[in-house]
Amino acid sequence: MRLFVSEGAPGSLPVLAAAGRALGRAELLISTVGPEECVVPFLTRPKVPVLQLDSGNYLFSTSAICRYFFLLSGWEQDDLTNQWLEWEATELQPALSAALYYLVVQGKKGEDVLGPLRRALTHIDHSLTRQNCPFLVGETESLADIVLWGALYPLLQDPAYLPEELGALRSWFQALSTQEPCQRAVETVLKQQGVLALRPYLQKQPQPSPPEGRAVSNEPEEEELATLSEEEIAMAVTAWEKGLESLPPTRPLQNPVLPVAGERNVLITSALPYVNNVPHLGNIIGCVLSADVFARYSRLRHWNTLYLCGTDEYGTATETKAMEEGLTPQEICDKYHKIHANIYRWFNISFDIFGRTTTPQQTKITQDIFQRLLARGFVLQDTVEQLRCERCARFLADRFVEGVCPFCGYEEARGDQCDKCGKLINAIELKKPQCKVCRSCPVVKSSRHLFLDLPKLEERLEEWLGKTLPGSDWTPNARFIIRSWLRDGLKPRCITRDLKWGTPVPLKGFEDKVFYVWFDATIGYLSITANYTDRWERWWKNPEQVDLYQFMAKDNVPFHGLVFPCSALGAEDNYTLVKHLIATEYLNYEDGKFSKSRGVGVFGDMAQDTGIPADIWRFYLLYIRPEGQDSAFSWTDMMLKNNSELLNNLGNFINRAGMFVSKFFGGYVPEMVLTPDDQRLLAHITLELRHYHQLLEKVRIRDALRSILTISRHGNQYIQVNEPWKRIKGNEADRQRAGTVTGLAVNIAALLSVMLQPFMPTVSTTIQAQLQLSLPACSALLTDFPCTLPAGHQIGTVSPLFQKLENDQIESLRQRFGGGQLEDSLELKTKVSPRPADAETVTTAGPQQIQILMDEVTKQGNIVRELKAQKADKNQVAAEVAKLLDLKKQLALAEGKPLETPKGKKKK
Repeated sequence: MRLFVSEGAPGSLPVLAAAGRALGRAELLISTVGPEECVVPFLTRPKVPVLQLDSGNYLFSTSAICRYFFLLSGWEQDDLTNQWLEWEATELQPALSAALYYLVVQGKKGEDVLGPLRRALTHIDHSLTRQNCPFLVGETESLADIVLWGALYPLLQDPAYLPEELGALRSWFQALSTQEPCQRAVETVLKQQGVLALRPYLQKQPQPSPPEGRAVSNEPEEEELATLSEEEIAMAVTAWEKGLESLPPTRPLQNPVLPVAGERNVLITSALPYVNNVPHLGNIIGCVLSADVFARYSRLRHWNTLYLCGTDEYGTATETKAMEEGLTPQEICDKYHKIHANIYRWFNISFDIFGRTTTPQQTKITQDIFQRLLARGFVLQDTVEQLRCERCARFLADRFVEGVCPFCGYEEARGDQCDKCGKLINAIELKKPQCKVCRSCPVVKSSRHLFLDLPKLEERLEEWLGKTLPGSDWTPNARFIIRSWLRDGLKPRCITRDLKWGTPVPLKGFEDKVFYVWFDATIGYLSITANYTDRWERWWKNPEQVDLYQFMAKDNVPFHGLVFPCSALGAEDNYTLVKHLIATEYLNYEDGKFSKSRGVGVFGDMAQDTGIPADIWRFYLLYIRPEGQDSAFSWTDMMLKNNSELLNNLGNFINRAGMFVSKFFGGYVPEMVLTPDDQRLLAHITLELRHYHQLLEKVRIRDALRSILTISRHGNQYIQVNEPWKRIKGNEADRQRAGTVTGLAVNIAALLSVMLQPFMPTVSTTIQAQLQLSLPACSALLTDFPCTLPAGHQIGTVSPLFQKLENDQIESLRQRFGGGQLEDSLELKTKVSPRPADAETVTTAGPQQIQILMDEVTKQGNIVRELKAQKADKNQVAAEVAKLLDLKKQLALAEGKPLETPKGKKKK
């Protein structure tokens, strides 16, 4: 067989992605041809893609070629796939062709492009949501998924055209886009040009007619609201009428929390933050806050839940920080553990345990796992060439070496991993390495070390992954990262380091070494639990009864999804391994990265000084949670989301519902006589509530938050249409109607207070106190919507929940956290007289601040030297020199030195 494709031809994307199905089952030659080349002899116009069969026949329909590849792989046709393919040809393609033509050929943007396609995208999203499956036809990708993905990719790869509210569509698209055959297809067809690669092809096409007779709107479509069956409405009414009696009894508090046979036992961890780093907003959303939402949700479901975290305290970083501050490593750990604990307490993180890794239990459990691995032949010895800083007189841990990535050329790659390309690096492979402490160039020295024999454990890992991944909720990026490691083949990894501060190695000849932090840090989860309860093994050696969820940013995936599982499988001690690995992408700050040294971004210890309550921070971070791609914190967007979604939508509805009870009915919930419209509203809210449950069960946290806002929008519309403030002044029937609307609205507010609990716990508690909601109603969230505030229930005092964020307030914070912190700090610490004679009166900055500036001067000096060596443009060099001089000036001020008068060149 021979497949003809062309760069920039949209149909080439799905056929190349599907071609992987035929590999190994038939001989396939793929040829890239020009768009004008006629490869089918009997066609008068060029046509690609084309599949020439061995029989000499041709297939030149995209879906027919994809179908042929799937049939070769043993796939059996089904009606649902055929329906999707028919819909793609008749409904999707006309709208998509118009959208692509407007964007690429006519240069239109925004709603002009998205408008013709919005209905079709909403249809896909609703279908995925209703069947609660990751793909169009079931649990695995089908022919329909590949055809639709290939058609949509050129447009949807730009996040601007992938609507945020279509969460199911977004997850489906991202899951397919991370698959290797799809990525290879994109590289071949779009050549890193994105949608612009289609321009030569689209310019030769006639201008498509826009789909007719379809009004474009962001509001829910009437036909979608009309899909409720009579049975669904009746079931919603029945659940409503059961009221408080449908609620389970409150669950007694356990201490310690232990697994219970016959119940769902959920063990939740968030990646252990390194002790000497103050966490920034990206660290908080990536690990502890995301895990906290799921832990709170699990408790609302009455699942037996244990949520743990702690500080990761061993390693060179701690030793170095201790040197900087003139403390012992233990003292530095004690100091920063408290800082972390206080930050998470302020953010209302509901750990059952927040521990640490510098404990006897950590040593005992780590050494036991090591001894078991050693006894079973999974530990190797070898001589390692390491980087040693002669100035600091120590071997350098990987993260204390920085240089140029040997793979992608990124100039700030760490000694263990490049943050840009994601590849793992041995520190000696770095080009132009530097010691991050003193900036000198380290030398290579040899040392004897221990290695975990990952190649020997690879087969066990593959078998475990084969059983675990199907039906699990590993995020697409986690699956892709682990698949990439396995594709490249596992290699032995060093598990020891030449340090003093760490878990000692219990092996003769290695007494002067400690375990490398990436080997024993994940064991910290076990030791933290062991410090919580001596029955820790009921959680960690109980895979049959415990569901382990682990939350982290994507850079931690290899250690949780590969290294620790290999260690545990090799130890052969029935350890509980991760079932659901939840990894976020990165959160950026405005247009760049968080940087403590440059004073850029909000760090955990600073958020509480802004005057913005913790729940607002939680809401916004969860609203922009980087689930499928990197996202960015924006002060302007935070203000808009607070003022529109919280103040005008959610807060407005809950406050109005409560105020109507207080103002019109003396603080008592009125009688409710439901009309058919009210019953339909109950059913719609029940559907949205179930959608919320489906999303959180799949740990799609950001989309679940949008379900809350959707329900409050329903509530606002309901109040607005029925106008209880007018009806209360009318006749008896009007007053009764006002009572029904008010009673139903305040019950929706009560439901929202419980749904909000995982996201905004303080606001949730405030609403429940205002409504005087009963304890059983506060502590359980059902999949149905019962009446929890019956007629006659007395509520408390109602007051506004949120405050408006003002422009000047936000602009002040933007300036403060946009790099101004460093300058502000220096202004407070340095007072320099313009007269050199008064130099002795200068007050210096602290040693930590001076070290930061010294690092910046060194880094900028390197940039200038490299530009000069490359004979770069004079203007570019001059700009960088000006930055260097400014940094040197700041350093002089910080050190209390008089400023030197610039010396001009002597005239000849």
